[in-house]
Amino acid sequence: MNKQQLANRIWESANKMRSKIEANEYKDYILGFIFYKYLSDKEVKFLIENDYTDELLPTVTEDDDETVRWVQQNLGYFISYNNLFSTWISIGRDFDVSNVTDALSAFNRNISSSHKKVFEKIFQTLETGLSKLGDSSGARTKAISGLLQLIKDIPMDGKQDYDVLGFIYEYLIEKFAANAGKKAGEFYTPHEVSLLMSEIVANHLKGKNEIEIYDSTSGSGSLLINIGKSVSKYMPNSDNIKYYAQELKENTYNLTRMNLVMRGINPSNITTRCADTLEEDWPFFDENDPVNTYETLYVDAVVSNPPYSQAWDPSNKESDARYSRFGLAPKGKADYAFLLHDLFHIKPDGIMTIVLPHGVLFRGGEEGEIRKNLIENNHIDAIIGLPANIFFGTGIPTIIMVLKQKRENTDVLIIDASKGFIKEGKNNKLRASDIKRISDAVAARADYPKFSRVVTQDEIRKNDYNLNIPRYVDSSESAESWDIYASMFGGIPKSEIDELYEYWKAFPNLKQTLFNDNGTPYLTLAANDIKSQIKNHADVIEFEKAFGDTFANFSDFLKDELLSKMTTLAITKTEDDLSENIFDRLKNIPLIDRYEAYQILDDNWSGISVDLEIIQTEGFEAAKKVDPKLIIKKKNGRDEEIQDGWTGHVIPFELVGETLLSDDYAALAADENRLSEIPSEYEDLLESLTEEEKESDILNESGDSFVAKEVTKKLKALKNEEKTTETAKFIEKLKTYEKLAKEEKELKSSIKKKSAELQKKIKITIENLSDEQVYMLLEKKWIEPLIEGLKGLPDTLVDTLVSKISALQTKYDTTLDEIEAQIKETESTLAEMIDELVGNEFDMKGLSEFKSLLLGE
Repeated sequence: MNKQQLANRIWESANKMRSKIEANEYKDYILGFIFYKYLSDKEVKFLIENDYTDELLPTVTEDDDETVRWVQQNLGYFISYNNLFSTWISIGRDFDVSNVTDALSAFNRNISSSHKKVFEKIFQTLETGLSKLGDSSGARTKAISGLLQLIKDIPMDGKQDYDVLGFIYEYLIEKFAANAGKKAGEFYTPHEVSLLMSEIVANHLKGKNEIEIYDSTSGSGSLLINIGKSVSKYMPNSDNIKYYAQELKENTYNLTRMNLVMRGINPSNITTRCADTLEEDWPFFDENDPVNTYETLYVDAVVSNPPYSQAWDPSNKESDARYSRFGLAPKGKADYAFLLHDLFHIKPDGIMTIVLPHGVLFRGGEEGEIRKNLIENNHIDAIIGLPANIFFGTGIPTIIMVLKQKRENTDVLIIDASKGFIKEGKNNKLRASDIKRISDAVAARADYPKFSRVVTQDEIRKNDYNLNIPRYVDSSESAESWDIYASMFGGIPKSEIDELYEYWKAFPNLKQTLFNDNGTPYLTLAANDIKSQIKNHADVIEFEKAFGDTFANFSDFLKDELLSKMTTLAITKTEDDLSENIFDRLKNIPLIDRYEAYQILDDNWSGISVDLEIIQTEGFEAAKKVDPKLIIKKKNGRDEEIQDGWTGHVIPFELVGETLLSDDYAALAADENRLSEIPSEYEDLLESLTEEEKESDILNESGDSFVAKEVTKKLKALKNEEKTTETAKFIEKLKTYEKLAKEEKELKSSIKKKSAELQKKIKITIENLSDEQVYMLLEKKWIEPLIEGLKGLPDTLVDTLVSKISALQTKYDTTLDEIEAQIKETESTLAEMIDELVGNEFDMKGLSEFKSLLLGE
């Protein structure tokens, strides 16, 4: 089971257990126990690496001062053997809620003094909330036992440990956020928004060997973690990244610390604080520092997603260094207070990205004055308008603002990215291609029609420092217009055909082939089969050939990059390298949207990267392994997990079947196809029954299926009846049913048998694959779908052009003159029908008047 499958399973089980506890609260329990498991297993791993055996582990107790100090010096904390997560599991039915309360209490007193800031009170939310898991000690024990069983299978084997645990933790946080409504905004920034901010920051920080990053409203810590991951792609040593986080709410602050620690970040690189960012600026007087040294924190990057338009107290803050240059945000809206706080803490060559409500761009008063000062002091670098409904718990439009302390340019890049997303449930979600399109535009500072524009300070001044995005970038669709002449007399206006100029530029001779030109401003289609005309045109054929030639050796390139280097390549960086290669190939190919190509790469990469992770952590032989296929079945009213066959650890069973066991696979597929045809034959048979035949007992109460026993009875009865043509036909229908029912039964039996045999054969085949066969199968799994997806881009392009031309044809296909003639003909026909009607005196008078109206008399 890969980490995504395991995460799904844990979420499904957690959802069933949650009962009356809200998602926002329940997450504190399950995530707290996941973190405790992480710390426990990390200590066990450390002890085993230092020659502790299973027999020696029980000797690790608080009574052994020397061992306690040794573990603390290396890990920053100490957990005795009795309090280990694995010990809780091993004692089975003897486990009690008191084991947890004792262990959490012991953890707090066994934190190393040098790691107090990272670990102190980190389990306080869990400790204080245990009482909500049940009304009695027994009920709480049962609930906690269920939680422990949920997470005990998360691997901590030293191979995928940190990555799997961190992934599952982040996955659960996102799922809890999606179910927590408005409370979600307190602790979670959607992964895609976080990635976008990360890419912008990482691009700015390229080339630095040491980096400090800070989130002033850190929530779950996901923003910091993603920034760290993106930045590390360009750094030789990720240990040179220092993380600073500040969070007001204690339970959310604990999430920050847990998440950072579980990502394998060295605790000495983590500095966190639970406090009010606006009231208590960072840095602070350290109570452990006898000198009370105060030194301002300046970092390379600040990222934040603060609470929107929150009330705050600006009293006595005029002289605060964070606000004195720009002004104070109004009491009812702290958005600019958070922004100015973040800006204050970046180095001269640093960068900050902040998520804010759209209103900060145009609201007046104190906010308008702050905005003016930021522009005049040249701090605002870019503004990115995001789609609505992209954040959990709020549908208000939001933006990302990018600011810097010092900039060479004085303009502002404004991007309207509100149209690029996919719908996912109630929320909108940025696609990988949307994220790349935006981050590339920020890096290039380029103008793209209806998407981005570089705006001068002078233009912003003329707009009275109003930065509302539609003032500068119009991303709206052009209003539909109708040509009066074409509406009356037909033809397609040249002006509307010319709007497709990009296609005519790429296919210079296509327009004259598709349209007849009679010398007027209006054209007519030369043929009805538009798609065939376009697809077979020499310009399009040449375009498709050029596209094919461009990607002719792409398959070989992918084999070299992915297959030859699968055990050593840098997974996150490789996707960037592949996208650059695709972009480079498309450089001289018109019309093809390179971001559509990137989306195809990313859609395929999600599966490829999972396989690469497994192979790199478990070795090449992992591709020759199978896993039990586990399903949930109800047994005695309870969900029970049972094995239902096998599944490939890396190589899918279906792929092996259709590739290496094609005869067996084809035979099974033929049976399955035939079985799928039988229901429609039953339907045809039902429809052929006469009403009299349907009234017999051969059908069920609803009359939509046969009853086998009754069909047999009826056949016996009919044999004794007088033979008529109708009886013979009825008997034939019933025999046809019996033949189909017999075939269906035999097919189901055959499919079950063949499927079981094929499963066994595939399992044996995978376990005995040669290296060459693994490479061949991975090529089919990874490379061929990507190649096929890219090959489909020219067809998509042609379909789009056909659709646009067909829409123009339909628009002016029926003229108003023709509509008028059709109306008159219909009125005349209706008038003639009125003459055939009869009725009393008053009816006829009414009909006569109606006829006069129809005929215009």
